Amino acid sequence: MLMIRQLVPGDEDALEDFLLPRLETSMFLIGNMRESGLEYNGKRYTGDYVAAFEDDDIVAAMAHFWNGIVITQAPVHLDVLWRETLRASGRPLKGIIGPLEQVSALKSALPLESVALQLDRGEVLYSLALDDLIVPEALLTGKVTGRPAELRDADILARWRVGYEIEALGEEETEQLWAHERAMAEHAVEEGNTWVLEADGQLVATSAFNSRIWEAVQIGGVWTPPEFRRLGYARCVVAQSLLDARDEGAQMAILFTDEINIPAQKAYTSLGFRHAGDYYLFMLRDPLDVAL
Repeated sequence: MLMIRQLVPGDEDALEDFLLPRLETSMFLIGNMRESGLEYNGKRYTGDYVAAFEDDDIVAAMAHFWNGIVITQAPVHLDVLWRETLRASGRPLKGIIGPLEQVSALKSALPLESVALQLDRGEVLYSLALDDLIVPEALLTGKVTGRPAELRDADILARWRVGYEIEALGEEETEQLWAHERAMAEHAVEEGNTWVLEADGQLVATSAFNSRIWEAVQIGGVWTPPEFRRLGYARCVVAQSLLDARDEGAQMAILFTDEINIPAQKAYTSLGFRHAGDYYLFMLRDPLDVAL
């Protein structure tokens, strides 16, 4: 018997039982739930979670998060689940993230004729068992050095974050974006999920974890300023972050990158990453109220 309902405290184990076997496409859902629970209160990482149950087991799940993004892990019952998720949240939709086929199906069901798109892009999904990490020679020999970011790095990280948001995520450069990314740079340092790389006494690249659980980390926010590109710095800073994560017990790394970004794909495969599937990022310029 099929049952669709909003998840509440006490449903965490059932949700993890469903998501963990699908870890490579479920990091945001697992990480956010572990960080902030299943109740939405408007704070960062919280969301409204809805799941489909068959015989008391979750077979599909979805959440509408604080930032307006819906994240899907719904191999079945997708059409009914997204509608119930938006009904549960009662909030506008800013975007959809998840496995390619699911996001594509959701896009086709939405009234998008007059909306402005911010991002509409297929991504290649990669995974790596951290015991198989291939460390770049420049990092091994000390030609470059990586370390966790510190508050003294916040100014340059803010500039790089703005560049990343514009180039990689289609944001528009505004005073609000600069203010937001400055605050987020400091927040990222305090969370301990951002790394920087130094070469010849200056910072040349950064990488971060956009989701982190004890079993695995998910890489995001990899950025090298244009003047330092094609020198292997991105792969070095990513490798340093993964070495540190491995030392803390993580066993796997996951990332996704633009399907047409061949240089990034080559950099990641040189570290040992292997193709694990296809992902999709879909974001609207302005939140959309969906009539249900």
